[in-house]
Amino acid sequence: MSQPVLICRPGERGEALAAALRGQGASVESLNVMQLETLPEDAAMRSTWLDIDQYHKIVVISPFAAVCLAEALDRYWPQLPVGIDYYSVGSATASTLYDQLGVRVHLPPADAGEDTSEALLALASLQQLAHQRILLVAGEGGRALLAETLAARGAKVSRIAVYRRTLQPLAPALQAYLFSGNYRALIVTSSELLEHLAKWCHQAAFNQPLIVSSRRLATLAGILGFCNLKVASGATSAALIAALETCDPQGADVDQGTY
Repeated sequence: MSQPVLICRPGERGEALAAALRGQGASVESLNVMQLETLPEDAAMRSTWLDIDQYHKIVVISPFAAVCLAEALDRYWPQLPVGIDYYSVGSATASTLYDQLGVRVHLPPADAGEDTSEALLALASLQQLAHQRILLVAGEGGRALLAETLAARGAKVSRIAVYRRTLQPLAPALQAYLFSGNYRALIVTSSELLEHLAKWCHQAAFNQPLIVSSRRLATLAGILGFCNLKVASGATSAALIAALETCDPQGADVDQGTY
């Protein structure tokens, strides 16, 4: 049996990546260690949705945040407010917003090379933001870079958390892969997930190919001890699979490291 590709990505995006890999004949194991859970609506959240037309720009951090936003707007706004510019870091989030709300979304240009907050912040329309009200729709926690940078450029920034991420232990059978390194490659698209998985990695796993979706993640991976890094051009399934194709062919010997 061919060595599996291990993927660590929660929700529908993880399922889509697994399906795409299997469609190419790859063996796949999903490391389901994170659950996404919609947060219950409280008074502050309800007030934000009712006042959504007061914002000039809405920045949506992830596809699941986009789903939560679309569901909220459907409840409170039979007709979508006009005059709001929508932004997202990645194309998957933009596609979700377009599919569910029918809105056009500002994205980092393709030649930016990565789907990152830094690339989004380079957009010309996000440079001068005096008197602009901006809403960030995201999960609990996460980086403060977007909020801090937009505020420094003059915007009045509000942030609403619409879901939480819950980490879970890795199943024993899957722990065995990270101990033995007996897999073709590991795909991870989140710093939180990468740090969580590193706890189960033995030296053999640190020497196997790790595919990440940004240079920032690659830097963290190096700090954690991973030494066979492949940086995809983005977080889409196509970009991650393209990076996988640069790894050693299936059936290559497992590098057990030196002792």
